[in-house]
Amino acid sequence: MDNIPGAWRRTAAGAGLLSPAGEVAPTIFAEMSAAAVRFDAINLGQGFPDEDGPAAVLEAAREAIAQGANQYPPGRGIPDLRTAVSEHQQRFYGLVVDPDTEVLVTAGATEALTAALLALIDSPDDEVVVFEPYYDSYAAVVALAGARLRTVPLRRPDFQPDLDRLASVVNDRTRIILVNDPHNPTGAVFASEVQTEIVRLAQKHDAIIVTDEVYEHLSFHAPHVPIATLPGAVERTLTISSGGKTFSATGWKIGWVHGPAELITAVLTVKQYLTYVNGSAFQPAIAVGLRLPDSYFADAAAVLLHKHEVLGDALRTAGFEVHSPQGGYFTVADATALGGADAAEFCRALPGRVGVVAIPISAFVAPEHHAGYAGLVRFAACKRIEVLEEAASRLATLR
Repeated sequence: MDNIPGAWRRTAAGAGLLSPAGEVAPTIFAEMSAAAVRFDAINLGQGFPDEDGPAAVLEAAREAIAQGANQYPPGRGIPDLRTAVSEHQQRFYGLVVDPDTEVLVTAGATEALTAALLALIDSPDDEVVVFEPYYDSYAAVVALAGARLRTVPLRRPDFQPDLDRLASVVNDRTRIILVNDPHNPTGAVFASEVQTEIVRLAQKHDAIIVTDEVYEHLSFHAPHVPIATLPGAVERTLTISSGGKTFSATGWKIGWVHGPAELITAVLTVKQYLTYVNGSAFQPAIAVGLRLPDSYFADAAAVLLHKHEVLGDALRTAGFEVHSPQGGYFTVADATALGGADAAEFCRALPGRVGVVAIPISAFVAPEHHAGYAGLVRFAACKRIEVLEEAASRLATLR
């Protein structure tokens, strides 16, 4: 069949993958990962660790399999994981969450985001406000849901939004304000005045706040502050996170969303027809992880910060202008001084030139806004130190 109709087409267009001729391009991640294999390059493009997480969490998964946790778990997630999420939110943030009615376990944070947007968007006139650059699935899912994507730019050097610009974008058609904090790909942590303004605007325009907080325990210089803890926020906020980044188990795809019971019911109504359930043996393991001592979470952030410092020093030595991250897996650097004014072209050449893979920030930006981020490149720091040091020696040849 030629010219197959369907929602897939607007999804691909929303993600920037549909050509004028109607052909679907691979994602930049697929393209660059293939280049890593082709050139035997170090892959600092995709954000997954290359070493395992805590032994107690891995052992809990093995034990769960041995004890028969291999069939469908409950639709909302196993009770112990929902309880662990509730305990975690109380322990770290003082949030009181009912594990029976206000927590839903999902196939990673991506499914939680997808189910939330599909559940809550109700009209082609609905708008979803995101901060740009944005995680690539946001635009795809907004398009799939048939809503309008509205963007608020994050500008160098600190990648904070202009509050006047934010106020001009949020309006009475805004159904959802989607917040990623700590932020992928820039590594920004939103200032308290930004969070306060998000809540004010959501109240003013009766919008729902959906937060993507998967890097919550990887905030380097101050404890993470969920928006749901701000006055007036909890009753209109869905808070999303996962165990993948915190426990170096991205392949397990165990995420969760919590919020007011009526919002969680709406999300569950859609989610149960997506994956239904997942990860029977991994759910009890992530519950173990969430109950690890405070020292584990502090050490995880400190180790990753050190990796960012190693990577940042290497990038500066190679001639990049580095924007040191405040949280998350990624360091953003400007390649303009190295002839990388077109970061997409620069990244496509980099594996063959020096044997390192990175991702252009333009992959996270609407096409009409590429010029504002043209020379910026994202590097993943969540690799072993020896891998980062080898990447450093390769990048040095750019000089």
